[in-house]
Amino acid sequence: MLEDRKAEAQKVLDQLWNEQLLPFALTVGKITEDSHEYTIHFHDSRIHMARVSLSEGRLFADGLRTSVLERVAKMRGPLNNDEANARKISS
Repeated sequence: MLEDRKAEAQKVLDQLWNEQLLPFALTVGKITEDSHEYTIHFHDSRIHMARVSLSEGRLFADGLRTSVLERVAKMRGPLNNDEANARKISS
């Protein structure tokens, strides 16, 4: 079951990247589940995880998409290596 969710989560992340809604690609590391939510752990130092509620009537993919976009929107500073390098060079 969690392996299916992991594959679905990676598909959502790839779609967000392809739609240019993420400033960097994300890779799913693992998914854990408790009684009310999934926690998706990423292989990335800028964003470590996202949580997706298990509420009735909500699709996992939609919940993950919303959660990741909200997390990225709250981030500050350079979000990819090109931005970080450009700031170092211009300093």
